[in-house]
Amino acid sequence: MDSMKANKVVGPRPVAAAEIHPTAVVDPAAQLGHNVKIGPHAVIGPEVVVGPDCVIGSSVLITGKTTIGRNNRFFHGAAVGCEPQDKKFHGETTFVEIGENNDFREYCTIHPATGEGESTRVGSDNLLMAYVHVAHNCHVHDNTVLANAVNLAGHVEVENNAIIGGLTPVHQFVRIGAFAFVGGGSRLPQDVPPFIKVAGNPIEVAGINSIGMKRNGFTDDEVLNLKRAYRLLYRSGLNVTQALERIAAECNLDVHVEQLMAFIRRSDRGIVR
Repeated sequence: MDSMKANKVVGPRPVAAAEIHPTAVVDPAAQLGHNVKIGPHAVIGPEVVVGPDCVIGSSVLITGKTTIGRNNRFFHGAAVGCEPQDKKFHGETTFVEIGENNDFREYCTIHPATGEGESTRVGSDNLLMAYVHVAHNCHVHDNTVLANAVNLAGHVEVENNAIIGGLTPVHQFVRIGAFAFVGGGSRLPQDVPPFIKVAGNPIEVAGINSIGMKRNGFTDDEVLNLKRAYRLLYRSGLNVTQALERIAAECNLDVHVEQLMAFIRRSDRGIVR
């Protein structure tokens, strides 16, 4: 980016607010925050809002009604805001909303929502590795890692601190709970409860994500309590309704166990068994 220079642009963008490579195409109506850097051959559309301190690399395309917060990095070839790959989309007004401190590696694609006024959302402090696809109406929360070539179908939700291994397709409307861990090369047709590890095709449950939890400050008692809940849910031979009743009766109903139970009760597609 050493070849960048501060361009003076007439329009709503403040003079010298961004460093724009001379080969980049930036619509004068785009709103760029202070200290934004835009690399060679990048294209920024007229309805895009980019927060301060973002770095937009070479050949990145950002278009549509896309709003981006502070300190995000978009690496070579990423494409954000292009029309969703959905036959139900008929040109309605929809959005992409991105928080702060995210890394979007090479050739990531993030599509706006389908449905008037709806949004595709990516929160803050996430790492989306190369070739990750976030489809229409998805919601990726905070502090997640989506490894190379993870593909989220429409309406997928990924909760805080979840990790999804590379080359994993996720079925539409699936939810992946907080602190869940999905092994690489898996296929996800159903919801993954919080704190659970899964892997494989067909998918199999592999215990709780104790390492991930301890790295994030969970106490030994909290981890042990979740292990008790896990055993009742997956190792007792009970159905889901029976397991929830036993968890409520036999486990300490701390905030994490309550979170696990609430997630399961809200599951529309059913949880991975």
